[in-house]
Amino acid sequence: MKSYDIGIVGAGWAGFNAALRADSLGLKTALIEEGELGGTCLNRGCIPTKFLVQTAKILSQTKKAAQYGLEISNPSIKISETKQAKDNLVKNLRDKLDNLISSKKNITLIRAKAQLISKNEISLGEEKISCKYILIASGSRPKELANLKFDNKKMLSSDQILKLETLPKNILIIGGGVIGCEFASVFSNLATEVTIVEFLERLLPPEDPEVSKKLESLFKKRKITIKTKTDAETLDLNAFEKVLLCTGRAPNNSGIGLEEIGIRFEKGRVITDEYMRTNIENIYAAGDSTSTKQLAHVAAHQAVLAIENMAGIKTAFDYRLIPNCIFTDPEVASVGMDENIAQECAIETIVDRFDFMGSSMAKIIQETDGFIKIISDKQTDKVLGAAIIGPRATELIAILSVVIHAGMKRKDLGETIFAHPTLSEAIGEALRKGLHGF
Repeated sequence: MKSYDIGIVGAGWAGFNAALRADSLGLKTALIEEGELGGTCLNRGCIPTKFLVQTAKILSQTKKAAQYGLEISNPSIKISETKQAKDNLVKNLRDKLDNLISSKKNITLIRAKAQLISKNEISLGEEKISCKYILIASGSRPKELANLKFDNKKMLSSDQILKLETLPKNILIIGGGVIGCEFASVFSNLATEVTIVEFLERLLPPEDPEVSKKLESLFKKRKITIKTKTDAETLDLNAFEKVLLCTGRAPNNSGIGLEEIGIRFEKGRVITDEYMRTNIENIYAAGDSTSTKQLAHVAAHQAVLAIENMAGIKTAFDYRLIPNCIFTDPEVASVGMDENIAQECAIETIVDRFDFMGSSMAKIIQETDGFIKIISDKQTDKVLGAAIIGPRATELIAILSVVIHAGMKRKDLGETIFAHPTLSEAIGEALRKGLHGF
């Protein structure tokens, strides 16, 4: 039986980054994956969906060409060619991951289904390996509803819809969270008639209510039908050519021996402490198998911390500093506390804001919808959080993430010089009136 320092179950974004960190620490590592390297993020999530977001945005912008004095006649999309370009991109990136893993002397990639048979042993079918430590990074899958099941024909998951060769005339999107809103934005820009149904009272329920309200308003201007506080099962599904079910993702934690060896769960997720350790001291978990925030950057960070903690580099995971990025049109992003959370924590806040209508660069690129909000502690002057809806929000939020991580004060951020004309100067503009009175 071969022995390893670390056995990693799953080679998605968590497992892949965990293996690289383990290699850098000189730890002999078995990276076990029965499917494709890159997991959901590369193959069925972040990368292919953002390629479609960019495709739809280019088409939308092309239709504005005349406003720049450009003449472009009848721009249209050839969806089969778009799909091929998307698939080529994914394959190219996956090949690079393969080559990178192959180049690492401490990593052995094992193509097999993993089954834990004890706290130190993993079955790989006909053979077994022993590991001093084990990391569960088994990812997640689209979740069905009790009375709504995927059929890969009309009722589609977020995985299956990426395989479409023709655009539907209309589509019902069940679920107004991140995935549902991103696809609504894509299909709307591609001239498909879109209806979103959300059981809760607003789109993007975890985000700042003002941001959600603004996105709903902009979606409605684009003729997207929004039905909040609505049960999808009350609708006539026959009225839609396609139905996209986006009601969350379920961890892939069953069938790999976790229950049998005594791993503890909560709502299907592996329970860990702040060091990513499970109730069994040598077994850790990271990514969608454990996190309530199913984001690729969260998965990667958790996985790296798990490996470091195995190696004795004691580091805790801090959920407060996770940037949320939503690639709708316009984009949405947030980090840290919003006003409601601050209020729950009895923190008196100062809220500074700036509307992109006042941004020169936003006017140049003709994307003036949206605003930026910065939340600070009135007593300490520290920046606590931010929410952005508008152009390049997913890039701009990184600045606020660094500010919060560094414990910077509102005054310090307000004295920072941002280049002009840029979108990032909206951050400084948001603070200017409150700090300087103009």
